[in-house]
Amino acid sequence: MEGQSACMRIVLWGSTGQAVVLAELYERLGVPIEALFDNDPLATSVLHGVPLYLGGEGFQRWLERRDPGPVMGLAAIGGTRGPDRLDVQAAFERNGIAVATAVHPAAYVASNAVVGKGSQMLAGSVVAARARIGEACIVNTRASVDHECELEAGVHIGPGATLAGCVTVGRNAFVGSGAVVLPRVTIGAGSIVGAGSVVTRNVEAGVVVVGNPARVLRVR
Repeated sequence: MEGQSACMRIVLWGSTGQAVVLAELYERLGVPIEALFDNDPLATSVLHGVPLYLGGEGFQRWLERRDPGPVMGLAAIGGTRGPDRLDVQAAFERNGIAVATAVHPAAYVASNAVVGKGSQMLAGSVVAARARIGEACIVNTRASVDHECELEAGVHIGPGATLAGCVTVGRNAFVGSGAVVLPRVTIGAGSIVGAGSVVTRNVEAGVVVVGNPARVLRVR
C-alpha cells in the first residue's frame, strides 16, 4: 500500500460499515487499527478491542495521549458524504497526521492511473488506464472506472457500478450501486445517480437522476 509499511498504524474517522470494510483491508496488510473516531454521541466501536473517541474533544484526548511513531488517518465515511471525508482529511493534516490511501489487494489499479490521497479502492474494483481519481474518493466493491475517467474530490462510486471510458464525475457526486454511465458522459458536482440507473447523457450539478435512461427526479 502506497506510503505505508509494516510498522505503520492507522486511525479511522467513522465507526460504522465503512470502518468494518477498511479494517478487513488493513488486517490483510498486517496494519493495525489504533483508534476510531466518530461525531455521533451514540456511536459504539465496531472493532473489538479498538477504542472509540467521540467528537472533537475525544480526538484531542487521543492526540495528547497517543503513542509516538508513524500513524496515518483515513475517513471511514461512505455514502454521499464526500464533504465530510474531505473535512476529516483536513483535520488529520492540521494535526500532523498523514492521510492514507487504501487499495485492497484484490483491487486492480492500472500503473498509469492516478489515485489521490484518502481515496479507497475496495475489493474487486477496477481503475483502468489513465484514470484519475481525486482525493477522498471511494471506488466500492466490484465497481469499475474505465480508461481516462476522471473523478473529482469526494466522489463515491457504489458497489458494482460501471463508468465506461472518458466519464467525468464532479466533486462530491455519488453513483449508486449497479448504475452504468456511458462513455464521455459528465456527472455534475454534488449529483446523485440512483442505483441501477443507466446514464446516457450529461447530468447537471446538484440533481438526483434515476431510471433507464436516467432522468432528473429532483433537485438536491
